[in-house]
Amino acid sequence: MRVSTLSIGSELICGEVTDTNAGRIAELLLGCGLRVLRHMVVGDSEPDIGEALNELALKSDAVIVTGGLGPTVDDVTALAAAHATGRRLVVNEELKEHIRSFTAKLGGGHASDRQAMIPTKSTIIPNPTGTACGFHFIHGGCFFFFLPGVPSEMEPMLSDTVLPFLCERVMHKKVILSSFQNVYGLSEPEVDGLLKGAFSGNHAVQMSICVTFPWIRVTLRADGDTETAARTRLQDAVELVRERLGAAIFSEGHETMEQVVAGLFGRRGLTLALAESCTGGLIAKRLTDVPGSSAFFLEGAVTYSNAAKQRLLGVPQEVLDTRGAVSSECAVAMATGMRAAAESAVGLAVTGIAGPDGGTADKPVGTVFISLATPDGCWTKGFRFGGNREDVRTLTAWTALDWVRRYLADGSPFPV
Repeated sequence: MRVSTLSIGSELICGEVTDTNAGRIAELLLGCGLRVLRHMVVGDSEPDIGEALNELALKSDAVIVTGGLGPTVDDVTALAAAHATGRRLVVNEELKEHIRSFTAKLGGGHASDRQAMIPTKSTIIPNPTGTACGFHFIHGGCFFFFLPGVPSEMEPMLSDTVLPFLCERVMHKKVILSSFQNVYGLSEPEVDGLLKGAFSGNHAVQMSICVTFPWIRVTLRADGDTETAARTRLQDAVELVRERLGAAIFSEGHETMEQVVAGLFGRRGLTLALAESCTGGLIAKRLTDVPGSSAFFLEGAVTYSNAAKQRLLGVPQEVLDTRGAVSSECAVAMATGMRAAAESAVGLAVTGIAGPDGGTADKPVGTVFISLATPDGCWTKGFRFGGNREDVRTLTAWTALDWVRRYLADGSPFPV
């Protein structure tokens, strides 16, 4: 079954609101063994909506539409659907009663009959959490489903009515399973090159590479006539990707970098202390976002000034005078000083120039030094990160956490 989706709302095409419905619908359809063929977005314009409906219907067996079912004058989806399919727009008495009953439960107020008007020969899609009920009909051999744009209302209606309706009509149902491999430390071209040809000719497995700054997600989807067949194909695909990308894969699914690091500290039974300069506490913030991080994270210091680096971390004045605060020597002194002060197993330090000012010819904006002091030794390296101030800070935090991850997992922060 070929399924398409249409999101309606001028706020979507103007960038005022992010369309989350399309992604959620596509995700839930996979559970029925269905993939979205195409997706469109149009504003609150009756002609544009009608044109989109007709265009999608030409190559679709089902079209799921969200948005434009509210009580205001710009909510013209029902009218557009009626005109596009040669139907009349009529007041549905069942919807009218639902709207008035729901409004009364909320304390009264004006109940608009506008939301009770739907195209003739339509079936109501109940809305248990709002006034905007949906409707569906068949036209030209294509099933049309119209749902409100509010995600908290749309999703229950989709799950309770639309998905069961479609699943019952899938003649050759496939099982589709997905896996997400999250990558850091490789560029998109590098990931693409390493995975080139991995699934050539394998139509049962689909792979996509998506950049979500500053990390990359490799999505794998495998289908089969049974769950066992799909799972076997997916696992084989995952193993191949892991073999080619190696330790650059930091997690699977929706596990974050900081969650991975927290888990490794827990398994190793080690502790951490941080000394941050250019990141301003960003690394500590990310780690303490993880529940239970107090089990391994002892303390952190944002030593922004040279005086703070001296007073709290014991960075020698000579290092600051001769090498500067942004140097490998300073980073080492910060990491070892923090580790000694906190009596932690691991000391992590970052110092750099996030910009937009402060750079020099020798140390331009984006120059960063990271140092990791451990029972096994101290590693330090300089970087030149691009982008704006926020980009530099983000890349510094990610790289520092990735160092810790690699050290805890493999004994070295550097890729091997």
